[in-house]
Amino acid sequence: MIRDFLPVNKADMKKRGWEQCDFVYVSGDAYVDHPSFGAAIITRLLEAHGYKVGFIAQPDWKDEKSIQVLGKPRLGFLVSSGNMDSMVNHYTVAGKKRKTDAYTPGGVIGKRPDYAVVVYGNLIRKVYKNVPILIGGIEASLRRLGHYDYWSDKINRSVLLDSGADILMYGMGEHSMLELAEALDSGISVSDITYVRGTVYRTREDNIPSDAIVLPDYAEISQNKKRYAESFYTQYLNTDPYTAQTMVEKYPNKVCVVQNPPSYPLTTQEFDDVYSYNYMGTYHSSYKALGGVAAINEIKFSITSNRGCFGGCNFCALTFHQGRIIQTRSHESIVNEATNMTKDAEFKGYIHDVGGPTADFRQPACKKQLDKGVCTNRQCLFPEICKNVNVDHTDYVKLLRKVRSIPGVKKVFVRSGIRYDYVAADKNETFLNELCRHHISGQLRVAPEHVSDNVLYMMGKPSHGIYKKFVEKYNKINSKSGKEQYVVPYFMSSHPGSRLEDAVKLAEYVRDLGYMPEQVQDFYPTPSTISTCMYYTGFDPRTMKKVYIPKNPHEKAMQRALIQYKRPENYELVKEALLKCGRGDLIGFDKKCLIPPRIIKEKQNSSNKQRTRKPSTNKSTRKSSTNNRRRKNH
Repeated sequence: MIRDFLPVNKADMKKRGWEQCDFVYVSGDAYVDHPSFGAAIITRLLEAHGYKVGFIAQPDWKDEKSIQVLGKPRLGFLVSSGNMDSMVNHYTVAGKKRKTDAYTPGGVIGKRPDYAVVVYGNLIRKVYKNVPILIGGIEASLRRLGHYDYWSDKINRSVLLDSGADILMYGMGEHSMLELAEALDSGISVSDITYVRGTVYRTREDNIPSDAIVLPDYAEISQNKKRYAESFYTQYLNTDPYTAQTMVEKYPNKVCVVQNPPSYPLTTQEFDDVYSYNYMGTYHSSYKALGGVAAINEIKFSITSNRGCFGGCNFCALTFHQGRIIQTRSHESIVNEATNMTKDAEFKGYIHDVGGPTADFRQPACKKQLDKGVCTNRQCLFPEICKNVNVDHTDYVKLLRKVRSIPGVKKVFVRSGIRYDYVAADKNETFLNELCRHHISGQLRVAPEHVSDNVLYMMGKPSHGIYKKFVEKYNKINSKSGKEQYVVPYFMSSHPGSRLEDAVKLAEYVRDLGYMPEQVQDFYPTPSTISTCMYYTGFDPRTMKKVYIPKNPHEKAMQRALIQYKRPENYELVKEALLKCGRGDLIGFDKKCLIPPRIIKEKQNSSNKQRTRKPSTNKSTRKSSTNNRRRKNH
């Protein structure tokens, strides 16, 4: 097998002796052949199973020729927005255009369209009327049924319909991709491929499966927020491959979108296979002159060891995309990847991460999940850790020991995040000891997100008391070892349920920490999360109770400013928020106060200015004073 990038033009195809590709992959990202990029995994997976795959990266959606550079594929086009939803990639939560794009050569903005999957799908359909189009990746996965779109502030249709595609693959896609490829290769019409797990297809109302759950139709959820919340939660309860049922969403003119149950998790061997393919490990060579692709910098020397997360945070879309069942690679596969890293000329001895969505999850939450799936009516870690959860870091400790003992490896960092509640519940402190000793450098970043239990409940996060327990453990271990290391917490402002009073409570906690967070994340309502459903509907879909939603831009600005209350530019917002909450006691000179009363400062400054400006009647005194000031300045 040739070790090279996949063909990106006809000349590359000719080098391989190809007349036609089987599949052409169209991506909103630059072409980076590294397994941290979903496009690389899917294309190499197909290649490993004998298919000829070409790659079109960031085509000009205004030019039909850009989609024709590899010609018509034999089996179909594969379309993805890239590693991020295109709208999140383009805009901040405040709706401002981002200044750079880490997934584009040179960081240039504007190389992909808004709603990339829809635009690319329609461009292909315009040029190639009858070629199968299969869409996938994060943007398609999280928009697979009717969904709230923050940027247009309305319920959008399934992206399958708007893109003109034939089939949508959701989740990570390896199993469904191979099954679809085999079906197309055997001559089955794409319209007849309705049985593949992890896919969504369109049909007519008289062809929907008889055992499917019929969701509220699109017209209803577009007009009734409560019905949308109910529909969303039904979808949420059907994200597990062992318990999920087929679901149907109806549209006008008897059109229906059918979602099959999710694909089953990868076995360890299948997961190992995915990471054994012939990746180039970097961006396409044509990008060097353009400044390269920044997204590779952090992940080039990072290792993915797992998938999935049973943490279940409400603002996270992982439940809808990767699922709650943990999938892991073997130690041998990971050690082999780390060993190969040491042979890279750019490797300096530091592995930036060995982890995944949650680094320290190395097995399913409990044994039941292996054949019965996750519980549909409860979370593993929320509101407290389930008694059936197997809290055990033994395997992860062994893995990290093996990786850091590889010749040429100076240090192995754990940067993808740990679950502090899971660590706090582990009676064996070996992992935390070794984490502090070997795998961080001065700071450990964790994500308590807030300190108000009211807000934490809406986030699906454990109570603040559990976080405090973890910090006590962490500080105790560092004190014993003589290391001066700190916990750096991430906080989120304006999450559904967060009132100004909660933001003040968080500000007081930040005050007691003794430093101000450099970055604060405003809640971002991305598709297919419980928190986004709350934001749009005002209901908690878990209970159907009403939820307070901080939507007013000025209030959101106050909540954010409170967390960074020391910044001079935030003074007036902080003052206004404190007075509005009846917390004038936090304005003053006491060490417990957040801000001083500026009016006193202004009077002092005014008085000082008057004294400075008072003319002297003695010329020699004025001259002497001037000389003294000059000497002090020097």
